[in-house]
Amino acid sequence: MSGAPFHAVMADGPEGGFARWLQATDGVQIRVGVWPKDAAKGTVFLLPGRTEYIEKYGRAAKDLARRGYATLTVDFRGQGLADRALDDPLVGHVTDFDEYQLDMDAVIAFARAEALPEPWFMIAHSMGGCIGLRCLMGNHPFKAVAFSAPMWGILISAWMRPVAVAMARASRWFSFDHRIVPGSREATYVMAVPFAGNTLTTDPEMWDYMRQQAMACPEMMLAGPSLGWLQAALAECNALAVRPSPDIATLTALGLQERIVDIGPIHARMAQWPKGTLSLYPGAEHEVMMERPDTRARFFDEACALFDLHL
Repeated sequence: MSGAPFHAVMADGPEGGFARWLQATDGVQIRVGVWPKDAAKGTVFLLPGRTEYIEKYGRAAKDLARRGYATLTVDFRGQGLADRALDDPLVGHVTDFDEYQLDMDAVIAFARAEALPEPWFMIAHSMGGCIGLRCLMGNHPFKAVAFSAPMWGILISAWMRPVAVAMARASRWFSFDHRIVPGSREATYVMAVPFAGNTLTTDPEMWDYMRQQAMACPEMMLAGPSLGWLQAALAECNALAVRPSPDIATLTALGLQERIVDIGPIHARMAQWPKGTLSLYPGAEHEVMMERPDTRARFFDEACALFDLHL
């Protein structure tokens, strides 16, 4: 482990934040970020979504610190300042979602080596919700978990799904899985579209927070996924769908204006999760943690109330 770049001003997180380089067992370098807290109740592992990076969650770490928790988050492989698999750094790519579990192993080992305050909890957003669910289905150190718009299904229109699935599979067979998914944006989302009509947040201040970060550190940004990533994501969502939910207390937050992930698998899983609660947020888009102040406060209040029960 060695020191890694950390943009504290851009993150606008609690005092004392830092970043470290980690190496997964397959040699891929990732970056982990920590916002410590004196006398913390415990530590929240915040798993980001596709395209995201440590500094985007500075304000979320502040919200968790106000409620007594330290925060650890990560640049998963292929995004932020972690190693990227393709010559075109803007195209997000993995061959198999198992690769993300190697990142999780490295992060958990780091947390143990650093003796981060226990107990440990998880907040997992979007793609991080897919990675987090897989982690929870094995041996894990977490006492409770909160999901935000988890990617348990890929939102593709019914008429387009067979085409997308066939193209993703063919890309692997014929070795063009490194190419960007047709129709995907070739620039990072917050710089490619206006605030009006965006699918991330209804809060102009948080939209500006994300845009300012994109302008300050374009090297951390990511555009559309590769066909290989899409194939891997579809395969992982299908594999997870047939597995029972883990025996852990769970809160899942979902905005009623969600337009990025498929909400069907979320409703289906939460309806059958014995220790699970689905919390719906009227007026919220995909990123509940980047929404208006009352929405953000509600999410962190609910998540931390769940965590407080498992101290």
